[in-house]
Amino acid sequence: MDVLWDADGRLSVRDVHARLGEDRDLAYTTVMTVLDRLSKKKVVTRTRDGRAWQYAPAASREEMTAATMRGSLEALDADDRKAAMLHFLGEASPSEIADLRAALAEVTERDAG
Repeated sequence: MDVLWDADGRLSVRDVHARLGEDRDLAYTTVMTVLDRLSKKKVVTRTRDGRAWQYAPAASREEMTAATMRGSLEALDADDRKAAMLHFLGEASPSEIADLRAALAEVTERDAG
């Protein structure tokens, strides 16, 4: 996903394989299979370009992270959700707490206006 997020536009399997090959020894067919599965799960989008598929992320890093967090919290009942948040916040750094406060202030202001 990092390769797709860092790209300017869509990438073919060959493009993704070449960029991953700089750090890893992966088979082309492995990259093709993973991209196909991510497409079926709607994590990436794909469009035909001649005989090849072009891939792009379906959402930004931030959007996917938020969706994952939301899904995890929604799976819990109210008491467990609160406990999970307290565990998360208990391990947060001062700068993460400051970011959270700023985000809450932004949401509060948006909802009030």
